[in-house]
Amino acid sequence: MKKKWIWFIPGLLAGFLIFGSGSVMVKHTSENEYCASCHIHPQATSSWMQSVHYITKSGTYTNCTDCHLPPHGQGYLIEKVKTGARDIWSQWTKDSASFNWDEKGQLENARHHVFESSCIACHQNLFPPELTKEGADAHLYYTSYKEKQPDLQCINCHLNAGHFIAGYTHGGNTGFGATSLSNMVTYQSPALVSRFENFKEQIPGSVVSFNMIAIPGGTFSLGSPDDEPLRDSDEGPVKKVSLDSFYMAEIEVSWDEYLAFYAQTSGEGRSSDTKGNGAKSQHTDAISGATPPYGQPDQGWGKGLRPAISISFHAAETYCKWLSGITGKNYRLPTEAEWEYACRAGSTDPYFFGGDPSRYQKSGLRAKISRNDTSVINSFVVYAENSRAKTQEPGFVTANPFGLKHMTGNVAEFCSDWYQADAYSQYSGDVIDNPKGPSTGTERVIRGGSYKDEAGMVRSAAREYTRTEAWLRTDPQMPKSIWWYSDCFYVGFRVVCEFDTKTGK
Repeated sequence: MKKKWIWFIPGLLAGFLIFGSGSVMVKHTSENEYCASCHIHPQATSSWMQSVHYITKSGTYTNCTDCHLPPHGQGYLIEKVKTGARDIWSQWTKDSASFNWDEKGQLENARHHVFESSCIACHQNLFPPELTKEGADAHLYYTSYKEKQPDLQCINCHLNAGHFIAGYTHGGNTGFGATSLSNMVTYQSPALVSRFENFKEQIPGSVVSFNMIAIPGGTFSLGSPDDEPLRDSDEGPVKKVSLDSFYMAEIEVSWDEYLAFYAQTSGEGRSSDTKGNGAKSQHTDAISGATPPYGQPDQGWGKGLRPAISISFHAAETYCKWLSGITGKNYRLPTEAEWEYACRAGSTDPYFFGGDPSRYQKSGLRAKISRNDTSVINSFVVYAENSRAKTQEPGFVTANPFGLKHMTGNVAEFCSDWYQADAYSQYSGDVIDNPKGPSTGTERVIRGGSYKDEAGMVRSAAREYTRTEAWLRTDPQMPKSIWWYSDCFYVGFRVVCEFDTKTGK
């Protein structure tokens, strides 16, 4: 019996030693200093020390593992091992200077590195006395729909809680788009157009103008042939289409343009001097403008000539109605046929600049083995390969033969057509004149692909459609906004203007 105890005691001591050293190791590798030694994000520590999780009234701050690992007893060690293995692999095989840190901080990526269970473990009372009504409504929405909507997470509204983000706005953003026109010359009248040629439109009551390109009418083949690489079945059958002449904006509607509409039609704009000379525009009050957004619609990427994003199809249509009223011309969204015709600019290849889509693709084993050359497409398209995960200004790309920029990539664009996968097969006749798509539907066509897409989705014939419910899933407002999308930052729009008696015909 004594001999058994002789062997048992050293084993017990060894077990305690191993367990104790393991606990010490787990504790040590969970300290902030240790995290920072591996995670060499250039602003990780400084942005954490500027956040509301560090600057607190009590002086107690939230540590790295409090957010980036689940609570103890809820898979803590498993996630710690997985995270540690991933980080060690990255240290050995990757160059940190090549990381796009801004992209990794965007919501869709941050969701994968913050645990909802950790948020709830600390913030157990979601309705404290000091909570605003707006906050209470948002938290009520969260508690009511969380189980049905897994994408509904605390970080959707509190992205800057753990790391400070300059310019980030949480909640209703009543100051969004505020501009001052004092001491600036504003346009008093729109552009006069007397013949079919390019012109520069002027938005009365603003300092904003934009270029419209004259697109001559003609006949082309809508859709893609069966043998086009990376095509989808909804791109056919190919149909011969004839279109009348029209004007199309050189670039996607920019923030400068959209905010001129916002300033003149929102509640604040209606009570201000919208024409810059003491008189309101006669058209302003006829349009109900957008309500203030929730959060930061531009995602902090900047406004100016970048395309307006996070706006709904309803907002885009309303903008066109307002622009028509204030300029006296007929502005609208393009039909799907007009969009593809303008994008192709006379070409019949998958892209207006030529090339094989499978040779421009960078994802997949074949692409990695062949080391596809993307230098050509990179000069014409803002897409996943070169966008740095955000929109870019017009100067980033070369125009197509018609003189239009960003027809593919940057942001996908609303078309007026209802979407149906078999829409083309419903057209009859040898040549279809000015088709406008199905007469009814539930979602609209979007074309062109975006900064998020690979080469296959930025082909001239590639089709997609809106997903209204999904794009508003995490909007915490009740009722949800009809003006702003909470979950879609890669769609914008481009206007066309009809060539008629108001534009020189």
